[in-house]
Amino acid sequence: MRTHYCGLVNTAQLDQTVILCGWAHRRRDHGGVIFIDLRDREGLVQIICDPQRKETFATAERIRNEFVLKIAGKVRRRPEGTANPNLHSGEIEVLAEEIEILNTSATPPFQLDDDDLSENVRLTHRVLDLRRPHMQKNLMLRYRVAMAFRRFLDAHGFIDIETPMLTRSTPEGARDYLVPSRVHPGQFFALPQSPQLFKQMLMIAGFDRYYQITKCFRDEDLRADRQPEFTQVDIETSFLSEAEITAIMEELIRTVFRETLGVELPNPFPRLSHAEAMARYGSDKPDLRVKLELTELTDLMKTVDFKVFRSAAELADGRVAALRIPGGGSFTRKEIDDYTAFVGIYGARGLAYIKVNEKTKGIEGLQSPILKFLPAGIVAQILDRTRAQDGDLVFFSADRARIVNDALGALRVRIGHEKGAEGGYFESGWQPLWVVDFPMFEYDEKEKRWVALHHPFTSPKDGHEAFIDSDPGKCLAKAYDLALNGWEIGGGSVRIHREEIQSKVFRALAIGTEEAEQKFGFLLDALKYGAPPHGGLAFGLDRIVTMMAGAESIRDVIAFPKTQRAQCLLTSAPGPVDEKQLRELHIRLRQVEAAKPAAN
Repeated sequence: MRTHYCGLVNTAQLDQTVILCGWAHRRRDHGGVIFIDLRDREGLVQIICDPQRKETFATAERIRNEFVLKIAGKVRRRPEGTANPNLHSGEIEVLAEEIEILNTSATPPFQLDDDDLSENVRLTHRVLDLRRPHMQKNLMLRYRVAMAFRRFLDAHGFIDIETPMLTRSTPEGARDYLVPSRVHPGQFFALPQSPQLFKQMLMIAGFDRYYQITKCFRDEDLRADRQPEFTQVDIETSFLSEAEITAIMEELIRTVFRETLGVELPNPFPRLSHAEAMARYGSDKPDLRVKLELTELTDLMKTVDFKVFRSAAELADGRVAALRIPGGGSFTRKEIDDYTAFVGIYGARGLAYIKVNEKTKGIEGLQSPILKFLPAGIVAQILDRTRAQDGDLVFFSADRARIVNDALGALRVRIGHEKGAEGGYFESGWQPLWVVDFPMFEYDEKEKRWVALHHPFTSPKDGHEAFIDSDPGKCLAKAYDLALNGWEIGGGSVRIHREEIQSKVFRALAIGTEEAEQKFGFLLDALKYGAPPHGGLAFGLDRIVTMMAGAESIRDVIAFPKTQRAQCLLTSAPGPVDEKQLRELHIRLRQVEAAKPAAN
């Protein structure tokens, strides 16, 4: 039907007759000559309709935006001074010889080049939204990224194997999406949160290197980088150490960025232990573009009378930390109040500060409401540790370590992005980072028991097996995350392959033999038959493409996403089903009380 894509026609086709198909992006009538910007997935090309070709011109007069057209014409160079350097086809135009209207279109609910659209409008009319050039570009980028993953993994001996979408419910950190069984009344499948157990069994089955670009499902609260269904590049290997696995995965990511963006990432990627990342940045996925770091003050504050700092420092899981902002002395009181309110989102009860006006004057050269509570010697040590200079601002947070880390970690990123370019503490570009040596367990205060930080199949580091029984808090795992510009883009671990270690982990997690057999019996049974050492990693494809595209949300790189309320506005899903379907599934719905309207 066509000889070329619209957006790929260029000077190589000069004086040739081409046949193009696409949508009328824009129609303009300039004093008798009609211009049509014809659009397809590769871009735009300018069509000229000459009134001397009466039949063709008459057809052109009937064309409106989003009509589907087939146009045959001769490629010629644009007149001098009219070239468009922003288009691949910008040096040429096509003189229409024949125009066929393949289909008409109703008036679209919005202009496709309108950038000021609400997300609800875009998602309700997603088919039209996907025609917009930047959305076409995003999804084409997603395709190229996926293909780059596939090429690399295929070249390195990985085999693409599908795993089930209907499986059993297993605890993996989020709620499962459940699917009732018609054949087995009262029983349910679960949609997989990940292929974790199946890929381990594939290793036990001897497939050695597996991958899959697959959907995963989690019924959890949503945000900009989450969806109820998301896409993972899932990878597992046998007979490779932690260092060997991360080396292959690092080269994989370098290759994907090189092939899709022409970007060379650092070689090697920097590495930080989880403990060091939390100490310096308050985050296990720090944005290294921001050059601000946290300073540890907990030991100093155990000796002061200032109750706010001392009580936090004396907590078993307490922390007092500082964040120095070079040049922050110019911040206004309103800006400081805004940042105080911001850290409150993360549970911080306040944000103390010291402005350094003239350091050589000692206390007299400083400005802060807390100076009267701190001895001069402690203040001097604070300035020394933080390396504060004249004109700087030092923020403080004191609370449980989790709150301090969350609050100052988020504040560090916000100030770095808002003020860093002018202050010299933000460096643009791509900054990857391996975070390794994660804790194996964390203590759940609500449940009063240890829980797995990643999942219960993560292997402890060599020499840490004894801590599983004696002191779970000291046990480190062979776990690793890959962060990029403040986003976690991948994470994984070496798995437990020996039954006795798996049993110790279950005991530490207070998972009894009966419960373990009920939930994981199929994996435990497989582990008995010569399981090899194995481990892997999963990359978040949606997140990676979002970052590459410079998009604000992963919804901009997914063809048909859900809203933050887990709804599809295009298809009105989820929706009700009829009584017959419910009876077939042996399900009866309880009456749900309608939500009462909010009071004015």
